[in-house]
Amino acid sequence: MRAMVLRRPGDRLAMEERPDPAPGPGQIRIRIEACGVCRTDLHVVDGELPDPKLPIVPGHEIVGRVEAVGEGVDFKLGARVGVAWLGHTDGTCSYCRSGRENLCDHPLFTGYTRDGGYATHTIAEAAFVFPLIDDLDPVATAPLLCAGLIGWRSLKMAGDGRTIGIYGFGAAAHIISQVCRWQGRRVFAFTRPGDVAGQAFARSMGAEWAGGSDDTPPAPLDAAILFAPVGALVPSALAAVRKGGRVVCGGIHMSDIPSLPYRLLWEERSVASVANLTRADGREFLALAPEAKVRTTTTPYPLDKANEALDDLRKGRLEGAAVITP
Repeated sequence: MRAMVLRRPGDRLAMEERPDPAPGPGQIRIRIEACGVCRTDLHVVDGELPDPKLPIVPGHEIVGRVEAVGEGVDFKLGARVGVAWLGHTDGTCSYCRSGRENLCDHPLFTGYTRDGGYATHTIAEAAFVFPLIDDLDPVATAPLLCAGLIGWRSLKMAGDGRTIGIYGFGAAAHIISQVCRWQGRRVFAFTRPGDVAGQAFARSMGAEWAGGSDDTPPAPLDAAILFAPVGALVPSALAAVRKGGRVVCGGIHMSDIPSLPYRLLWEERSVASVANLTRADGREFLALAPEAKVRTTTTPYPLDKANEALDDLRKGRLEGAAVITP
């Protein structure tokens, strides 16, 4: 197999050839067809997330086919499957036992604490793999495995409000804005100030209004979701939501939130974070996405151009999502 490997945080990924991995009990080996590039991958590569397994193969939006199975696994060879961020839980901690496995005390995360999808093959626990229909486009589907799932969990946490503000219009936002419109909600999109192209893209994905993050929306928001990892946006979003509104931080990493006047939080406004996802979230969203006719905008990159894909994401040169195709 071939894999793009991070040896030290801040380094460029390096191509390695390795023996094909053998699945252990309860595991499967997947021949990867596509792997989405997530902002979390940037946080891993840039050293913003602590204690990654090193060396590590990044990537956690994986679509591929089952190539080999370990003992106790009943997946058929050749079956198409998806692999997401949450790769293992202990199943015994208080969070797992109360249906909150996304907060497990002893988890493993794909592309962070276990090898991921910037490769031709990977190993996954069968219990954490999502069966996928055979008749799909792997490149178009890959972003659903994290951008879609985290977007969906963030939207659920935002509540039932009809006017949703989305800050940072990248992979997750362009998916979940389509779901919002399918549900009959209004979407207001906030991009970097002056990003006319990004605002046009947001409107093409269903946003009723699009402006800079320093702009005032045309109506108060019932809730706001922050996909941009910029803590300074939290006070701005609080100022934009109506009384009783909620601001949901949808990323795994964010710059520090600056001090803010209590009046922005008063009147029962709240701030919440989304951590990881549950397998139930995954099953729910992957069933919903076809109903909502979600379409992803993607830019494919060959495996050996993974560094270029990360650079383009880091510098905001993408519409939608980058996808690695081994």
